[in-house]
Amino acid sequence: MTPASVTSEGYELQFGINHVGHALFTQLLMPLLLKTASTSAPNSVRIVNVSSAAHVSAPGKGLVLAEAKSDMASYHTMTRYGHSKLANILFSRKLAEVYPSITTVSVHPGFVNTEINRGKAGGAKYLSMFVKRIVPWFGLSVEDGAKTQLWCGVAKGVENGKYYEPIGVAKPGNKWAQDDNSKDELWEWTEKEINANGGVGWPEAK
Repeated sequence: MTPASVTSEGYELQFGINHVGHALFTQLLMPLLLKTASTSAPNSVRIVNVSSAAHVSAPGKGLVLAEAKSDMASYHTMTRYGHSKLANILFSRKLAEVYPSITTVSVHPGFVNTEINRGKAGGAKYLSMFVKRIVPWFGLSVEDGAKTQLWCGVAKGVENGKYYEPIGVAKPGNKWAQDDNSKDELWEWTEKEINANGGVGWPEAK
């Protein structure tokens, strides 16, 4: 929950870090992931994207990609954060669709007792004051906060494209997380943006 700002490329800071950067990183790794999947046991090559239950705090109309290349200062920092976390779920769903040989999921790790929940980002003073007082009492330990990601990475029965909450429980997410039009719109927008910022294009599925 950072103050309103942008990345060096001009993206709203949280959206640029939590979605655009991750998408580019995934694209650059995809040839290796596909090659590995072609010689590995089914369902063994996986992408686990850390989203959040906070995706429900995204703007009321869902994705606002026309505003993603601005600081989105008119939105509360929690809304901007939720916007990036909604993108994580939608992008994971699309990756699962485009590359079925790779199991791609998104997860909410839980309310974990780390610095992210102690108001260090400085974008929501009063909310941070409240949260940092309750997180020691109700937050998960770091060890417990890692369990859903680990489960999604190695367990049997992990379903491609799903969104999971602790521990390993598939959830639908809110209505925008389930919206196919938003999933496709985000894919097209992201492809255009990362291709302009170091992308190499998405390889064909194998």
